[in-house]
Amino acid sequence: MDKKKRSMKTVSLSQLVLQNKTDHMVCFDELHSYISYSQFQKDVQQACAFFQQKPQDKWALCFDDSYYFAVTFLALAHAGKHLILPGNHQPAALAELSQHFDALIHDDIIKVMPCSEHVAYHDIKSDHLATLSPLPLHEVALTLFTSGSTDTPKPIAKNLQLLDNEIQQLDCLWGEKLGQSDIYSTVSHQHIYGLLFRVLWPLTAGRAFSRYNFIYPEQILSHRPDDKKTLISSPALLKRLVDHQGHNTYQMVFSSGGPLAIEGAEQSEKKLSQRPFEVYGSTETGGIGYRQQFEPSSLWCFFPSHQARLNIEHCLELLSPFIDDEEWYATSDYCDLLANGQFVLKGRVDRVIKIEEKRLSLTEVEKRLMQLEWINEAAVIPMEEEKRTVLGAVIVLSEAGTKLMNQGSKGKFWLRLRSELREWLEPVGIPRRFRNVSEIPLNSQGKRQMHDLKQLFNDGIIKKD
Repeated sequence: MDKKKRSMKTVSLSQLVLQNKTDHMVCFDELHSYISYSQFQKDVQQACAFFQQKPQDKWALCFDDSYYFAVTFLALAHAGKHLILPGNHQPAALAELSQHFDALIHDDIIKVMPCSEHVAYHDIKSDHLATLSPLPLHEVALTLFTSGSTDTPKPIAKNLQLLDNEIQQLDCLWGEKLGQSDIYSTVSHQHIYGLLFRVLWPLTAGRAFSRYNFIYPEQILSHRPDDKKTLISSPALLKRLVDHQGHNTYQMVFSSGGPLAIEGAEQSEKKLSQRPFEVYGSTETGGIGYRQQFEPSSLWCFFPSHQARLNIEHCLELLSPFIDDEEWYATSDYCDLLANGQFVLKGRVDRVIKIEEKRLSLTEVEKRLMQLEWINEAAVIPMEEEKRTVLGAVIVLSEAGTKLMNQGSKGKFWLRLRSELREWLEPVGIPRRFRNVSEIPLNSQGKRQMHDLKQLFNDGIIKKD
């Protein structure tokens, strides 16, 4: 199907599937075959009729295909069901979360079923199409899960009105700049960033989105260079551009899910023609702020709809329509508030731990490790050893670090590393365990997973002092 003119008027989620559009394109595949709005509308109506006949209330959605996900998401909402979005499709992880849902709807990404009640997308059938009414957004319940970067994923309750508020804000900020660009992504729609930026915002704004993720940097750099397109990505993939040849032109680039190094911002401009707009937030808060990083100290700007203040611990509190526009929400983010709605991020209070009655910032230890010329990246975690807490550090060596380690023994390298750290850190703040890896493990959102980091010490070579 040829691409046609697309409507650019942003609509509310409540009216999204009720529009009378014939020239609007919703989605496209790898061959750039487009799916029309009328087909999308029909698919949602059929799926809604199917779910209306099902007794289960809480439905988990697990999809690789973003079109199937979008159809099912809106069909369940119109059927009055509670939407559950697991962030991890692995069998054990899904089984761990199965207490939160009654049934599972999925495509081929799921190979082992974590529950007895499950339906494949291709088995959705109905003899009629449901008649759809405007969605009561406040009443449509949605449960997402934290990334699990610090602990077991936790359920976060939301409703569609909160998501709709954020979508309208996003389009007010960037809709004109995005124009009619197609939306490509490297992140999962199962988390709030991908859910909003790669599926719901494009749907409401009339921008077609890709059914499948870019997986490799080569795809980002080579895909249809003449098209107007926007990339929804993460630091994990943007930083890998440096190792690949090529150039492509994007209308905009977004990054979220973790800190973006200045080198990643520079590579994005060099290879993709755009400095990324970094979006800072969480599953609990939605978007908090954004920036374009031209230097590491580039300031963050709050979304215009937010009010902000600091509590007695100097942590950020928000009054936000993405959370609750009547109650202040306390975060764990250390901040300095500046004029003109700008702020400085200084770390998280929940990354401060006590060892032998001394308060230690894990972020500070990582910073000191990465100040050494031998280390490119570091992730520091607390570990239990012989009835006491110690620090473990997963590190990625620089070229200089690799050279130094190869010149002598590993033992001498670790001793020199600790000697350097003593210039800044007290003895209890110096890691006792090190694991050298080629790449720190990240999930599809570019976030570090506590479980994966701990497994490196269980499964890999462990270095003690």
